[in-house]
Amino acid sequence: MTLARLAAATLITLSSAATAAEDFIARDHVSDGIFTSGIEGPATGPDGALYVVNIGKDGTIGRVDADGKATLFLTLPDGSIGNGIRFGRDGTMYIADYARHNILRVAPGSTTVSLFAHLPDAHQPNDIALAPDGTLYASDPNWTKIDEGQLWRIDRDGKVHLLETGMGTTNGIEVSPDGKRVYVNESVQRTVWVYDRTDDGSLANKRLLIRFDEHGMDGMRCDADGNLYIARYDAGVIAVVSPQGALLREVPLKGRKPSNLAFGGNDGRQVFVTLQDRGAVETFQADRPGREYGLQPSGKP
Repeated sequence: MTLARLAAATLITLSSAATAAEDFIARDHVSDGIFTSGIEGPATGPDGALYVVNIGKDGTIGRVDADGKATLFLTLPDGSIGNGIRFGRDGTMYIADYARHNILRVAPGSTTVSLFAHLPDAHQPNDIALAPDGTLYASDPNWTKIDEGQLWRIDRDGKVHLLETGMGTTNGIEVSPDGKRVYVNESVQRTVWVYDRTDDGSLANKRLLIRFDEHGMDGMRCDADGNLYIARYDAGVIAVVSPQGALLREVPLKGRKPSNLAFGGNDGRQVFVTLQDRGAVETFQADRPGREYGLQPSGKP
């Protein structure tokens, strides 16, 4: 190998090592107090911006650009307060409205909020997950009675199905990249359950994925390989768990109370974390992209 080629190879190796060293190191993206303590629902839209609920006051949705500048995107109807947000492949925004027990919808290019689905006899809903075929799943905890958690399915036409009752405090929810699994965690019980997802959207074969000994859990997202990123509330970390239930790593944060997370950035590897105790957003680079991270092609919802 010539000296020139050796130098070039060394430079590439050092550059790769430097890039790897920067992965999983959290830094501020949106500073303290921009959002309320109800900060939640981060999701990257088709425009590449991050959307987060409760900017300045509850009942709003903020838009955060690539530089971390947060502005008001829209105000929800009176009495509505958002929690989880997801985007369909056509750019439709879906919002879990826990105060009025609804799933709301905002059409692409619009700030007009409409009703997509109403969940009768629901406690919330809290968080939502979108399967590759456009089916939504919603967690539904009862924080005053911790053994009354529920799980819902919302079809593409807005029809709702109560899938399970008598659960713990159902909170974070996610679908695997291939659409064949659904993950649901129970915050107080510190458990994460996994279900097999059938072709018609129903769930079967519930089993335990992982249980933690301390601290709670909140929102969850999968990366493209199916690893589950879990917001560990009060622990101040994002836990990364394999599809087999092995704890792969914990990413330390500056805040103690992460409420949710989302993937984004140009290559989908930038992770955004909402912090309830800070009213802020932190960010770090992962080593692989999320299963969904905005900039989605047009197609079925």
